[in-house]
This record gives sequence, structure tokens and C-alpha cells, in this order.
Amino acid sequence: MDITVNILLTIATAATPLLIAAIGELVVERSGVLNLGVEGMMIMGAVCGFGAAYLTGSPWIGVLAAIIAGALFSLLFAFMTLTLATNQVATGLSLTILGLGLSGMIGTNFVGLPGVRLPNLYIPGLSDIPVVGKLLFGQDPLFYVSIALVIAVSWFLFKTRKGLMLRSIGDSHSSAHALGIPVIAYRYLAVMFGGACAGLAGAHLSLVYTPQWVENMTAGRGWIALALVVFASWRPMRVLAGAYIFGAVWIGQLHAQAFGIPVPSQFLSALPYLATIVVLVLISRNKRLTMMNTPASLGQPFVPDR
Repeated sequence: MDITVNILLTIATAATPLLIAAIGELVVERSGVLNLGVEGMMIMGAVCGFGAAYLTGSPWIGVLAAIIAGALFSLLFAFMTLTLATNQVATGLSLTILGLGLSGMIGTNFVGLPGVRLPNLYIPGLSDIPVVGKLLFGQDPLFYVSIALVIAVSWFLFKTRKGLMLRSIGDSHSSAHALGIPVIAYRYLAVMFGGACAGLAGAHLSLVYTPQWVENMTAGRGWIALALVVFASWRPMRVLAGAYIFGAVWIGQLHAQAFGIPVPSQFLSALPYLATIVVLVLISRNKRLTMMNTPASLGQPFVPDR
């Protein structure tokens, strides 16, 4: 039973950064913007979060620094794609490369230093309940933030007028503009929210998952978060389920190596990415599933005066 609980705890820990990054990207894509710079924003959040926590001794300051770093990095993407109307795919890829390189330069002096871990929640009585105590009341704070984000985003998109406006922009930015909705302003806010979530996901990696700084420690999680949005057909609750499925695959390959299963370690390490490719291939073969909830204006630039 203890082994099962520990495995479930590690799955939740592995799924949390994927969920946070994916739920932020879902809001961005619902507004009609395709941001492929999630990986770069995550790694910038990771290094800035670790650096701020190490220098101040407070993991919460590290979390705040990571959110700000992700949001500022996303502003650069927003300015280039929304104001200058550059190609969203090329800009996102460029920012990912920039983030990976810039984070390596910033984090040079932090390599090998002990980190400041964000402590797990502990509620006397509740956290001590066998089995469910640790699972429900003994997780790290960002685990609960991730669940709250899913609920909040789901409520915002489908239960509020602002959420309806955001979805209408993603479906037809020209029609939304004709109705007087400030398309660019909404998209700026959506991109900043996605960047803040990506930065927060990076903070989870450097302050909870592995409380230290390692260059390229995101290890492709930003790309998996992008795939999760498509896998979930742009629905928040499906993102939650998908994140935990991918988290289970990620942790499964680690436990398989620990148990000495006679499979090449390189193959096991590639399993999360292989699973991502398989899911995307399966989805692409089903045209109806591919088009379901897909924002019609996704990736299309909008310039009001054209």
C-alpha cells in the first residue's frame, strides 16, 4: 500500500507542471493564438524561480519571480505576433530557442547549488489519514493551484461573458472585431496568462520536482503541454485527465528502470515522447475529433486596419 501511495504521489508531482503549462496554453489557443514558445517560457520560469528562491531563501519569492519571468517572456511573443503581426509558429520556435539559451546563461552560477524546496502542505489530522491523507492533504501547494486553475479556467470560458468573448475571438476574430470586442487586448491578456502559467510550471520543476537548477531541465515538457491541449480538444477537464495520463507514463518509465525491467533505458526514457507522438497521430486520423472545439482562427494574424 505504501508503494502504491508513493507511486500515486510521484505521478501527481510529474503531472502538475504539465497541467499548469497546458491549461495556460489552452486559454491562449482559445483566443486564436498559437504559442509554440511554452518550452522557452517554462525554462525561464525554472531558472528565475530557482535563482530568486536561492538568493532570498524564500521559495514563494521564487514562485513569484517565475510567474513574472514567464509573463514578461510572453509579452515579447505577444508584441511580435499581435502588434507586429509576425508568423506565430516561427516566433514561438524562436522564443523557445532563445529561452533555452538565455536560461543556460543566467543559470551558469546556479549549477550544483542546493535548492530551496517549496514545502508540502500539512494539515494536522487530515494529512495523517492512511492512504488518502498524503494524496489529498499532503501535496505541494502548486498541486492545489493546478486543480484550482482547471476549475477557474473551465468556469471562465463557459460560464462568463468575458469567456464567451474570448472564445468568439478564437472562432472568428473578424466577426468579434465587428461587434466591438477588443481582439488585440483580449489576446494580449490571454498570452500573458499562458506565459505566467508556463513560468509557474517551470517553478514547480526547480522548486518542487527537482529542487535544483539543471540546464534544459524542462526536457521537452513544454512540447508535451502543447500536445495535451490538442489531445484534450481544447477542454479544460480533459486537459486534467490527459496530464495525469502523461504523468503516469513519465513516472512509469522511471519505475520500470528502477525495477530492472530488461528493456533498454534509452527506450524507456523516450516513452513519454513516443506516447505524445502516438496520441497526435491517432487524433489526426480522426477528422471529426481534430476539428472538435478547434478555434477556427487559431494561428491566424489579426490586423484591424487591413
